[in-house]
Amino acid sequence: MKNTSFPLGVALLAAVVVLLTAPSAKAAEEIEYAYPDVSVWTTKRDDQGKLKNPLVCIADHIFEEVNIPWRPKDYPAARMFRNLRNGVSKFSILVNASALQDCCYLSKKPVAVVDLRIFHKKPVPPIATREQMRGKRVIAIHGYSYGGLAKYAADPANGVELIKARNHKTAFAMLKAGRGEYVIDYAEPAREILEATPIANIGSTSISQKDVFLILNKTYPEAEKVITQLEAAADSIPKQEQEACWKRITEGE
Repeated sequence: MKNTSFPLGVALLAAVVVLLTAPSAKAAEEIEYAYPDVSVWTTKRDDQGKLKNPLVCIADHIFEEVNIPWRPKDYPAARMFRNLRNGVSKFSILVNASALQDCCYLSKKPVAVVDLRIFHKKPVPPIATREQMRGKRVIAIHGYSYGGLAKYAADPANGVELIKARNHKTAFAMLKAGRGEYVIDYAEPAREILEATPIANIGSTSISQKDVFLILNKTYPEAEKVITQLEAAADSIPKQEQEACWKRITEGE
């Protein structure tokens, strides 16, 4: 009977050819994490003079978990939103901004909360709403929109005497010197300033607390699936590692 079996050597060679010519798995597209060049989290800067961002550390844990290459990049706020809308930048960690609702997916759960506060020096009474700023001298820090509060305070129709400070430290120095009655600032930068240069009898009230979400542009490949993976990765970060990200900022590491 004639042997019709396929020679083993030929079979192995064919298998090698198939492996070599088969298309390889496509590597994940690199993601640019765009974030604003003004910080609601800290006043501390790195060796290049850029404001530190604890969420960059959080993002590092997330992207390592899902094995997606990435790079962080800070932008002026208007350019950051423009880049996220048109897909130049694919990812961020921000509040739920209406400007991004059509272009981007948001995580179902927030990953942080940002607290905007109004500071006063007693016996000046506390205020907790924007309407209560009418007739008051209010210090605001240059470069912040405060989620629209700066625009409200700048409108003459609202009767606020708006005083601009160039940075957080200057704002509180102006408050201490009596140049304004109130300072609008975010909780964490304010805490850093007041720990370094305490002001007697200072108080504050929260005027706005907003959740912060993972944001992914819809043009990223399989974006709906990926945002779910990113959220799962964020949920898996141990609490001590999250705390370490914030500690590196607060302790200036």
